[in-house]
Amino acid sequence: MSVDDAPPRAAEQGYDLGHHGDVEVAPGLVDLAVNVRQAPLPDWLAEPIRESLTRLDAYPDGTAARAAIAARHGRDPDEVLLTAGAAQAFTLLAQGLRDARRPVVVHPQFTEPEAALLAAGHRVGRVLLPDPFILDPAAVPDDADLVLLGNPTNPTSVAHPAQTVASLARPGRVLVVDEAFADTIPGEPHSLAARRDLPGLVVVRSLTKTWALAGLRVGYLLAAPDLVRRLAAVQPLWPVSTPALAAAAACATPYAVAAEERIAHELTVRREHLLAALRQLPEVVVAGTPASSFVLLKVADGLGVRTRLRDAGYAVRRADTFPGLGPDWLRVAIRDAPTTDAFTAALTRAVRGDGEP
Repeated sequence: MSVDDAPPRAAEQGYDLGHHGDVEVAPGLVDLAVNVRQAPLPDWLAEPIRESLTRLDAYPDGTAARAAIAARHGRDPDEVLLTAGAAQAFTLLAQGLRDARRPVVVHPQFTEPEAALLAAGHRVGRVLLPDPFILDPAAVPDDADLVLLGNPTNPTSVAHPAQTVASLARPGRVLVVDEAFADTIPGEPHSLAARRDLPGLVVVRSLTKTWALAGLRVGYLLAAPDLVRRLAAVQPLWPVSTPALAAAAACATPYAVAAEERIAHELTVRREHLLAALRQLPEVVVAGTPASSFVLLKVADGLGVRTRLRDAGYAVRRADTFPGLGPDWLRVAIRDAPTTDAFTAALTRAVRGDGEP
């Protein structure tokens, strides 16, 4: 592991932190680049969103959504801050915690936390985890007063044990855990969302992945009331739309949580199907132990493989924009078995580069 003190501008580090999987997708390509579940909205979710459209003459009121999310995690409503997508939470943290002296981001991970910190003028340190991307708390500097990491982590799909992550919390430090994909693991065993005893803990959650709501922009963070108020103070007025609030309340019900659990179990089966196929390809290395809705692969000539996959009709996520990774890394979203079978056949041809399965 290594610790790196980054200069104020991301460009000087050689990584395009603003690159995201959606730009990989184009008409006619099978989307394996975006980690959003591909499924129609269930009626219990679509109906509240539709109904909310009759109330657009009023300003959004997040009271009911906050209460529902608080109940879902065993928290109080004043410990919930609704955001326009989980990504907005990182902007609020960067702006609301300008007094952080030594922010540190654990990489590889989602790049928006570092990008937001840099945009707010912070000088960012990096802890770079090598494959298999296992978190070592001792690698995080003792004097880091703002620490950000993902769990499970995008793009590695590695899940860190809850107690390992919790050990990073301490007085005088804000510990931000991005749990955008926590609900992709049955039972959420690694989640800290219900922990109220850890000083400075902020848990960021997303509703856009499992419920295919990326275009609605809805997420939230969980933290102590004083920290929630501090972050809310730098948030724009009415940041979450009425339809997004309706979706948030619906997704926090016991019925929705049970459905989420069933989807996570189904995802586990689909992931094992993909991994079984990848084990037949000696040219492909699967990073770490995947636990979420995507896998990180390493292949020789990653740029060429990605290009050949596009020519074959598949969009995958380049991973050289994540600090700590390079051009031979690719991220692949997990889909249904027929899509996986067709993709792995195309991948076989792409990695061999000779057009032969």
